[in-house]
Amino acid sequence: MVIVTNEPWLDDDEQKAWRSYLQMRRTLETHLARHLQREFGLSESDFEILVNLSESETGRMRAYELGEATQWEKSRMSHHLTRMEKRGLIRKEACEARYPEIVLTEEGLAAIKACAPGHAARVREFFVDVLGRERVLALGQAADDVIDAVDKHQRTDCPPEVRGCG
Repeated sequence: MVIVTNEPWLDDDEQKAWRSYLQMRRTLETHLARHLQREFGLSESDFEILVNLSESETGRMRAYELGEATQWEKSRMSHHLTRMEKRGLIRKEACEARYPEIVLTEEGLAAIKACAPGHAARVREFFVDVLGRERVLALGQAADDVIDAVDKHQRTDCPPEVRGCG
């Protein structure tokens, strides 16, 4: 099927680079996720929440802050936090605001401390060491540029999003 549009197509080299990037991202994410699950019983989503909480000064964040950090929808965040709470990785604490704070528990802290070194070693082995420092730094700058371009587009060209707190 041929799609006709007035938008410029990617040339062959651009298309190849884009598809290689997508395949690399999926392959690396899947590989890292399988190791987290098999070795530590954590999903990628668990890891992402635990990292954010462990990197906050107080080990606690509001759910809406976690949503902004992860770019998750409110319902996904709510359901996942409930599952993590049942497993003892986080707890919800009432506070002055409408929604509770999400707090990293001792079990959650132990889980992130246990898995983080192995995860970092795999990122080094399959990303940093493969690309080398210079290309990793260039890729980091390129990623920041893309993120900035998308953020600018969303602020100026997209209709305002309706965001709930919590």
